[in-house]
Amino acid sequence: MKIAIASDASGFRLKEHVKQVLREAGHDVTDVGQQREDEAVRYYEAGELLARAIQSGAYERGFVMCGSGAGVCMTAGKFRGVYAVACESEYTAAELRRITNANVMAMGEKVVPPAVAGRMALAFVDSDWCDGMTPDKAGMVREGFARIREIERTQA
Repeated sequence: MKIAIASDASGFRLKEHVKQVLREAGHDVTDVGQQREDEAVRYYEAGELLARAIQSGAYERGFVMCGSGAGVCMTAGKFRGVYAVACESEYTAAELRRITNANVMAMGEKVVPPAVAGRMALAFVDSDWCDGMTPDKAGMVREGFARIREIERTQA
């Protein structure tokens, strides 16, 4: 899977760990955020860089990190077609795709331990929208996402 990843200074170490885990699992990961620990990319810059990468259509999923996961998530989610969710658990990581059709996961380095972040990242990329649902449940979930897209279309 083609994946974009970015971080600000506060999420740099977590990003590096998740990038390694994803590459070891065979994914094609492109880092579009802070490249060195001594850089000073800000959360809104990392969120925008990641969102623009997803908008380009070149990447199927994205990961973005800062200290809490909140700032990068809020920024990335302002871009049309980018469905970002801040995540702190493995359960939610799998459900992001399955239930909400999210294409970006945000995480906080000060919140999520690296080992958990790696498992969360794999859960996110290994899950599919509506996977394992009954036809009725899948229809309801698809209807919800269609409504989100309609809101996005009419409010932007």
